[in-house]
Amino acid sequence: MVEEYHMAAPVEYKHLKPKPGSNYRQLFVNGRIRAEILYRETVGPESLTSEEVASEYGIPVEAVVEAVDYCLRSEIQELLDAERTRETARIKAAGRDQWPFAPADSRLAQ
Repeated sequence: MVEEYHMAAPVEYKHLKPKPGSNYRQLFVNGRIRAEILYRETVGPESLTSEEVASEYGIPVEAVVEAVDYCLRSEIQELLDAERTRETARIKAAGRDQWPFAPADSRLAQ
């Protein structure tokens, strides 16, 4: 019996590319918009359609569809999690998680 092992075939994206010199390893649209930013616009209680996101950012709908596909790939999840963790640590280290950079604690505002 021959066992077959299927590896995820590399996907070539038309609109997503690495951004040289960036601290982020995830792919970007037009070298300026991280794929995860576009993806996050399409999920959650106030999500937008791919068409709405494309219009908001002035990019083709296909670029948004590619970004969503990319971010949903299991092999990318670890990278995105690591980048979010690193970004959160940078924000805290710089004090940008505190007012006036972030909303004041609602318990203190009352």
